[in-house]
Amino acid sequence: MSLPFTPLYINGAHIPASNRESFEVISPATHKTVGISASASSEDCQNAISAASNAFKTWEHTLLSQRRNIFNRAADLLSSVEKSQKGRDYKEDIQQAVAEETGAVPAMSNFNWMASIGLLRDLASSGNVDVLGGLNFPSEKIPGGSVTIERRPMGVIFAIAPWNSPVNLTLRAILIPILCGNTVVFRSSEQSPRSQAIICDLFEEAGLPPGVFNFISTSRENAPRLTAEIIANPLVRKINFTGSDRVGRAIAIEAAKHLKPCVLELGGKAPVVVLDDANIVEAAKAIVNGALLHSGQICMSTERVIIQRGVFERLRDEICQLVRTIRSGEITEQEVDAKIRLGPLFSEGSAQNVLDMLHEAKEAGANILLGDSKRQEAYIQPHVVTDVKPGMTLWDRETFGPVIVLAAANGVDEAVELANASDYSLTAALWTNNLYLAKDVASRIHSGYVNINGTTIYSEATYGLVGLGGSSGYGRFSVNDFTDLRVIVTHPPGPNFYPLFN
Repeated sequence: MSLPFTPLYINGAHIPASNRESFEVISPATHKTVGISASASSEDCQNAISAASNAFKTWEHTLLSQRRNIFNRAADLLSSVEKSQKGRDYKEDIQQAVAEETGAVPAMSNFNWMASIGLLRDLASSGNVDVLGGLNFPSEKIPGGSVTIERRPMGVIFAIAPWNSPVNLTLRAILIPILCGNTVVFRSSEQSPRSQAIICDLFEEAGLPPGVFNFISTSRENAPRLTAEIIANPLVRKINFTGSDRVGRAIAIEAAKHLKPCVLELGGKAPVVVLDDANIVEAAKAIVNGALLHSGQICMSTERVIIQRGVFERLRDEICQLVRTIRSGEITEQEVDAKIRLGPLFSEGSAQNVLDMLHEAKEAGANILLGDSKRQEAYIQPHVVTDVKPGMTLWDRETFGPVIVLAAANGVDEAVELANASDYSLTAALWTNNLYLAKDVASRIHSGYVNINGTTIYSEATYGLVGLGGSSGYGRFSVNDFTDLRVIVTHPPGPNFYPLFN
């Protein structure tokens, strides 16, 4: 049986790489080859940029209602409200591709499909894009003059999204730019090209004109060189990237060489603060779900749980009870109490990195309550750890694995201080039944998002996910970040005052 092939998508055409190069995609769950992908050449990348630049000349002048209609039709196709004329079952295609390429369990594969529909609907109906209408007001200094402020699209946007939620994050990387009137050159993760390339057919069928969205994939070896070449092209106006802070720094350096702006979402070490009056049962469910969904491989994953000492033991026990029902890999006969299965980590190297953090923390005095500190290839069992402190790698760095760190705080001030003791400031959560206290405490937590009595894995699509700098990244997936402000001043008919002649 032949393996599925993922082509490039440039100017509305599905094509192989110009030099016929390709690479294999290996499943982290089975270690088997699950697909072959075209590996773009320099020529392919430049052709994609040229196609996007040419398409921009007309796309920027399309009606906002036309762009919204395309998003709504794409959502209809995803949800099967409208039948695909290409004969595709987008739900089935997404679930299969995501499971095979990333090792995701059914819950996460299904999330990619459902969240993608929601994102398309949200942005198609969002009132936030009304700011594209601009402002008009009288001049402050010129009698009879007027000022118009417009938000205009920037041009070609270079976007990169990761493998861990490949369809949903691909859409997030491209939807706001396209909705604002920009065109996009998108580079997939080398781990999930087939999952991300599903968007090509989806938008083609929804009516997106050729060249507005262009898809390239590259081998891991060629990615740094080709990424630098794309960023250097003068037609590329802005870059958005979601991924590790290591790669984010490299991209920021390349962009800085050409004074090009970036939106970077680089990671999270999301804290949850639980106060004495919290609903412990609900907090425990939200914490465990936030920490272990997709084996902790989400930028918003809960990693640090800071608990007021009065409820520490109760919440600890509740969390441990839930975690005991969850296993990584296949559930054996000896684990009949486990009802929930986790998938593998991204790679064996990722799994070993998590173990190294755990071993280092244990040597520094941490206590591992649950977990065997072992791995089976890329699989790691969920771990619950206490007595972890700032300065330990397990506290300071993103694990991107199934690890829950519990810390006790003597009061609200200490809890806030511990929540803020991180360079990652993407999302957070706060649990308390006192909403007056909640708003005060939430405003003191340094995070792009604070969810009161909810999970850290939540954000409002309209306002975009944002870090507060450092390893969490900077910028926002919003209209403001993918448009330029242009000011037009209309002067009244003369005679006017000109210093040289008056």
